[in-house]
Amino acid sequence: MNAIITTTLSFFNMHNIKPNFSALAREYDIDRHTIKKHYDAGGVKPRKKRDYSSKLDEYLELIKEKLEIVGITYIGIYKFLVSEKKYTGSYSNFKAYLKSRKLSKPKYKNTPHVRFETPKGKQLQVDWKEDISITTKHGEVIKFNLFASTLSFSRLHRFIYSESRTEEAFIRCTLETLYHIGGKPEEILTDNMSAIVDVRGKNKVKHSKILQLEKDLGVKIRLCKARSPETKGKVESSNRFVSRLLAYNNEIEDQDHLLEIIKKLNIEINNEINKTTNVAPIVLFQKEKEYLSPIPTKCMIDAYIVDNLTCVVPPTLLVKFKGNEYSVPMKYINKRVKLVQIENILHIYFNTELVRTHNISSKKINYNQDDYSEALRHSIKNKDADIDKIAEENLKLLDFGGE
Repeated sequence: MNAIITTTLSFFNMHNIKPNFSALAREYDIDRHTIKKHYDAGGVKPRKKRDYSSKLDEYLELIKEKLEIVGITYIGIYKFLVSEKKYTGSYSNFKAYLKSRKLSKPKYKNTPHVRFETPKGKQLQVDWKEDISITTKHGEVIKFNLFASTLSFSRLHRFIYSESRTEEAFIRCTLETLYHIGGKPEEILTDNMSAIVDVRGKNKVKHSKILQLEKDLGVKIRLCKARSPETKGKVESSNRFVSRLLAYNNEIEDQDHLLEIIKKLNIEINNEINKTTNVAPIVLFQKEKEYLSPIPTKCMIDAYIVDNLTCVVPPTLLVKFKGNEYSVPMKYINKRVKLVQIENILHIYFNTELVRTHNISSKKINYNQDDYSEALRHSIKNKDADIDKIAEENLKLLDFGGE
C-alpha cells in the first residue's frame, strides 16, 4: 500500500466519506478488499491481532491449584511442571506467564540474613521439617516429617522421610546420613530439639544416649538457638525442598510413591547450581568428602537401632518380621536387607537406602501390590494378560487375616 492511497483513505475516513472502492482499486491497481480493509482501519494498515496463547495454558488450572498450597513457591511449581509435565520453557517465561495471567501466591515476610561459611569437613547441619501433609490421588492424607541435613561447605543436602521426631528417629536419620555421605564431619549442628535435650531451668542438657552417640561417633553434637543466623541460610534450602515436594499434592499414588519422589528430589537439588556458591553441591562435595573422617565400625553403630534384623530376600520377595512376612521389590532377591521398626512402621533398608515401608500387620503375608505385579510380569509370558487385575485378585486370596 503506497503513501498516496493511505493518505487518501485517511482523508475519506476523517470526513466520514465512503469512497468508491472499485474505482480506487482500478486506479491504484490494488484489490478492492484490501483498500476496504485499510479504510475500515482508519486509512492505516490494519494490525494483526497478536496471539497471546501460551504452552502453559493447558496447565492453567493445575497452576491455579498449586498456588493454593500453603508454603508453595513459584520455583516449586515450575520444577514440578518440568519434571512431571515435560514443560520445556524457561523459569523467566513461566514467571512472565503468571504475571500476564495475574496469578500470584500469598506473600510471606522475608528477613535478611548474613552469609556464614565453614571449612571443608567441619560441619553438618541437621533439623526437622515438621508436620508435613500431602494428599494422594485417592484422597488419603499422608502426614510425616523430613529430617533435613546439609554439609555446610558444599551445601550437599539429604532429606529423609520419618514418621516421628523421637530420639530414636534422630539417631537413625543421623546415622543414615553419615553412611550416605561416606564419612563424618567434626561437628553436627542442630537447634535445641526436644528429642535430644532436657530443659532444666535455663539449662538444656543432652540426653544420655545422645552423649554416648557423640562419644561412639567421635563427633560433637553442638546446639544452637532456633533460627540462628548461622543456620538460617541453609534452613531456607530446606524450605525450598518442601515447596517442591508440596507441588506433588494430589499427584502421588501412595506412601511408596512419595518415597520415590523424595529420593528423586534429593538427586535433583544436589545437581542444581547453588545460588550462593555458584556450583552444584554434588560438585563441591567431591572436594569436601576428602576432609570427612571415617565412620566407626558398622556393628557398633547398628546397636543404636532397636529391633534391627537382617535377612536375605528369597525368590518369594517376602522377608520375615515378628512372625509375619513383608515384600520388597524384585531387584533385591538374594540381597541382604535390614529391617527396622519405628513405632508401627516397618522400614526395610538395602545398605542405607530405604527400599520399602509397611504398616506392621497381623496378616501372615503382606505384599505391596507393585512388588507382586512386578514379579507376575516376569513369570507370566502372556502379553495380553491383565497383570494388575490378576495381582489384585491373587492378593485377595492371600489375605489370611485382618490388620
